[in-house]
Amino acid sequence: MKKILLIHFLFLFSFQLLEAQKSYGSLYNPEANAGTEIEAALKKAADEGKFVLLQAGGNWCSWCYKFHDFIEKDEEIKALVEENFVWYHLNYSKENKNEFIFAKYGFPQRFGFPVLIILDEKGNRLHIQDSALLESGDGYDRKKVLNTLKAWSPKALSPAAYSD
Repeated sequence: MKKILLIHFLFLFSFQLLEAQKSYGSLYNPEANAGTEIEAALKKAADEGKFVLLQAGGNWCSWCYKFHDFIEKDEEIKALVEENFVWYHLNYSKENKNEFIFAKYGFPQRFGFPVLIILDEKGNRLHIQDSALLESGDGYDRKKVLNTLKAWSPKALSPAAYSD
């Protein structure tokens, strides 16, 4: 009986991942030079007055696709991300673990995947978010995600927001 349940679970897991990949293709590029692409994201963020939101994970990760889908389908959260962040999908896979990048940002993979890393426009790590803390049931909690993104936005961290 346990084997049947395990097989059923693995089938559902595989099906969900395949469906997500059909919708978005490969979110993560194992061949990418993440350092160069993050530098480009930082330049864009500086030019636009934004921060960089690194969503670390891999094409093997169903929860990475769930998080991406969650943001894409919620208009308010998607607008919040677009207004405040340059969003980059940082690959972690057996083909390319981007070990130098993950070491540079304090080994965020310790939280599992996806993990969110927020950088200011200069590349300083501001926050690492364990995405499991944003979950609710079999998905993500809208209020938790909104509150987290708002709390780590450029406006929230601007001294001007707290002056009289």
